[in-house]
Amino acid sequence: MLQSYYDENLLEAGCDEAGRGCLAGPVYAAAVILPKDFYHPLLNDSKQLTEEQRYELRPFIEQHAVSYAVASLDNKQIDKYNILRASFKSMHLAIKKLSLEPQLLLIDGNRFTRYRRIPHKCIIQGDGIYASIAAASILAKTYRDDFMKALHKKFPKYNWAQNKGYATREHQEALDQFGPCKFHRKSFRLSYDQPELFPEKLPG
Repeated sequence: MLQSYYDENLLEAGCDEAGRGCLAGPVYAAAVILPKDFYHPLLNDSKQLTEEQRYELRPFIEQHAVSYAVASLDNKQIDKYNILRASFKSMHLAIKKLSLEPQLLLIDGNRFTRYRRIPHKCIIQGDGIYASIAAASILAKTYRDDFMKALHKKFPKYNWAQNKGYATREHQEALDQFGPCKFHRKSFRLSYDQPELFPEKLPG
């Protein structure tokens, strides 16, 4: 069973990101403040849930959260900042959008760049330990999946509706055949030959 809080006396926000390891598309982050008595029997790390379970949980989280927010940085910003800094910056943007300022941030992972003067705790695999981080992982994942499904309609040859921009064999084969499009991350090492990757050569 997930823990409801790190410190019962503080207003905590769980934070997580989705899309950090993808070859294409944005990185999404969510920040979620849950009531101390929040409970749903399915709530868990988003990676341990089916797609149907994640979409079942999202409206429940949004309805019952004290506050929640989702933010993203696109592939161009990822290339500008690097993916680690972009992940932290997207979390900062999500925290900034919360209707209440949290007193403690629970961050999934082992590193984070401090946001304002709000103290934070980095928790490895925190999305499988704390309810608020699990909730944030579900929101970040489902909002990003929605974005990639919409992009798939414009770029169906990469099959982002299924792989969501991750480096599946199908995605790699499409890159080998067609090359990258404007939503691919140029700073990521892709398996196709890219000694000269100029924007004017990108399809779409």
